Amino acid sequence: MKFRSIQPQRKRLADEVYEQLKLAIMRREIGAGDVLVQEKLAADMQISRTPVREALMRLEQEGVLEVSNRGSFRLYRMDDLEIRELYQSRAAIEGQCARILAVNHTADDMAELRDLVRRKEDIATPTVEAYFEANRDIHRAFVERAGNRYLLEMFDMIWGKAMAFRIFAAIEALDLEKSLGAHMPLIDVIESGDRTEALEVFTAHIQDGFDLQMEALANLETER
Repeated sequence: MKFRSIQPQRKRLADEVYEQLKLAIMRREIGAGDVLVQEKLAADMQISRTPVREALMRLEQEGVLEVSNRGSFRLYRMDDLEIRELYQSRAAIEGQCARILAVNHTADDMAELRDLVRRKEDIATPTVEAYFEANRDIHRAFVERAGNRYLLEMFDMIWGKAMAFRIFAAIEALDLEKSLGAHMPLIDVIESGDRTEALEVFTAHIQDGFDLQMEALANLETER
């Protein structure tokens, strides 16, 4: 694993470290067996330990990392119950945003969402990282347009945690295209203005995602 040198003038150092670590996790350059030591990371990035420590602690608070031996960090590992709880939380947050949008959307909102879905689902190179980012960006766009900052913060926390756990590696055991799609009907139901139907359709969509991830995990365990 190799990190590039960080230039202090670009942005707050701790934020830069945080973003580099997050990207490395998503790309699986940091895996379940890796131990993150702040002194080594600081040396690799050619900066002091303070911003590295801040970034690591932020990732720990978000549930992405956990403290390992002697103050080092490693990826947090979820069990099946926690994965279920994560998807239930997604359904609560995104379902509520769908209800808000069903009442408060504009024609421009719908046009922009349709354009976004078309662009994000047109993936040239099908990788786990590409599908994860596209799926997250599409769902985040719905939440963003609902206009509730607290729901958006909770969404970001959940998806930040999701990037670290093993199901996004396990999804390679299935056809990647199954992990993306069926987003246009979400826009259709919001456009209809039916709050109850919007909630049900979003909940069913997220349940389908959960079922797909659990199928991938089961296949992975079978192969072992």
